[in-house]
Order: sequence, then C-alpha cells, then structure tokens
Amino acid sequence: MVYRFNWAIKWMVASVLVAFVGMMLQFRTAMAATKYGLSVAPMEQDIILNLNESRDASFTIANPSSATEDMYYKISVEPFYVDESGNTIFEAEGDSGEIVNWITFNMPTEGKISPNEVKEVAFTIDVPDKAPAGGQYAAIFVTTTNNTGGEQNDGPSDENESTRMGINEIRRIGHLIYAEVAGTTVRKGEISDAVVPSFLLSGNIRGTSLVRNIGNVHGDAKYTLRVFPLFSDEEIYSNEEEPEKRTVLPERALYSETVWDHTPGIGIFNVVYTVEFEGSTAEVSKMVIVCPVWLLFLIVFAIVALVMWIVIRAKMRGRARGELNG
Repeated sequence: MVYRFNWAIKWMVASVLVAFVGMMLQFRTAMAATKYGLSVAPMEQDIILNLNESRDASFTIANPSSATEDMYYKISVEPFYVDESGNTIFEAEGDSGEIVNWITFNMPTEGKISPNEVKEVAFTIDVPDKAPAGGQYAAIFVTTTNNTGGEQNDGPSDENESTRMGINEIRRIGHLIYAEVAGTTVRKGEISDAVVPSFLLSGNIRGTSLVRNIGNVHGDAKYTLRVFPLFSDEEIYSNEEEPEKRTVLPERALYSETVWDHTPGIGIFNVVYTVEFEGSTAEVSKMVIVCPVWLLFLIVFAIVALVMWIVIRAKMRGRARGELNG
C-alpha cells in the first residue's frame, strides 16, 4: 500500500514537472518571437521604365519599438509570377523576370536594424536598350538572419540565442515590383466562367470567374457584387464603392471569387456579379435561394405529408361515394 502511495506521488510530481517545462518552453518561444520584428513599406510598387534608362527607387524596412533586440537581415532579389489560384510563385517565367538582372543595390545587402529604427533600401534599375516591351516582375526580399549579438562588418553571424534554444525563426518579407517597359505594349483580356450559384444549402453568396490576360503587361481586374431582396431594388449588400481588385500578369489566368461574408442562413435574393478587365465586362444576374439542409428536409417532409393527405382524402371520398351508391 505504501509502495503504491509513493508511486502515485512520484507520478504526480513528474506530471507537474513536465507541464512546467512545457509552459517554460512556450514562454521562451513567445519571448524569442517578440525579440524583434520586421515590416516593409510599401509592400509593392508600380514603375514605368524606358529603354536605356537608369531609375532609382526605394522602400523602407523597420524593426518596431516593441522589439527588444537588433534585427539582422540580408537582401536578395527573385523573379515572380502569380498562378491561376492567386499564389505568388518566385520563379522566372519567360522573359518577364529579366528585371532581376537590372537591379543593383545602393547600400550593403546585409546589416542590422535596432528597435524603433527605420532603414531605406535604395536600389537602381538599369534598363538595357534591347529590353522587351511589356511587364517585368521582381520581388526584393528582406530575410532575417541569426546573430550572436556581436557585429562583424555590420552583418550577421551564424548563430544567436534562439538557435541555442532550439528555436530558429526566420522571417522573410518581399517587396513586389510591377514594372512596365515602354514600347509596343498590348492590353487585352478575356473573362470566362463567370458564375453565381442559384441554390445554396450552406455558405455565403459568391460570384466566381476566370480572368485571362492575353496582353504583354499586367492589369487590374475589378470585381463587384450587389445583392437585393427578392421584391426590392434597395441594396442590402454592395462593394460597388470599393470593388475588389486583383492584378493579373501577362499570359496568365486568375481564378477569383467575391463573397458576401454576412449572407443570412435563409432567404431569396437577386444577385448581380460584375467583372471588368482591360475593356472586357462580364455580368451575371441571378435569383439565389439560400436554404439550409434542415429546412429543405422540412419542406420535403411537408410536401410528402400533403401528398399523402390528399391521396388518403381522395380514397376516403371514393369509399364514401361507393357506400352511398351501394
């Protein structure tokens, strides 16, 4: 009995120790995660370039005032494109990523930022005289690096305290460049598969479409969704004043959906979904029924019950007439 009692005490002590260690690790992880921060402004910029031009540009990076340690970083540049699902892929596609070879930085590409410090990342784009006309796309990345806290040539070393703790959090933020090289540019697009579902068992009212850019420079597609009650022209939802906009790169297609996030669980609505891109417009007007599954079963049950009642009544009347005639 004493042995079992001692074993129970040891088990409880071990459990408490394990829980305590877990809490401490979580606490230290949270502390490590807030030692420094990284922000980039603006997140993207549009630039129009001319052949044989040298264009200076910049953006800023910052370590917030809430940080407790210096942030060490490095800068790199990569091409990118956006796939049909809207995912940004950091790879070259065709000649639209040549701009990465035109970019040089007017500052060291490695350094540190103290808490509450803002630093400008200055770069130059040297456009060759035979650059292809149309869109060029690059992402300038700022990536945090590990450092023990000692400076060496104002750059990062290989290890910091969070690495020694087994926590190695690397942050990476990209500044996207949408450039247009002057010349023979083609702005042309197609809109297909614009759809608004007529019947919803669950979820929100939405419009979906596929926009294809068949030009050689990027453009913004605009998406508008308006919702009206069944017997009224007064809008109950509209994003017409601030329509959704998405950039579509040349020779790419982009699937998109525009959603009314606060769709009621039951109702009948008139919905107008409009997509505009490079002079093309697609509009879908449709009556949409929102009916949850439980209500659908209730309606089906009521219809079945009504039909059975009518059949039974008809049979009862037929029997009554037969008895009277008999």
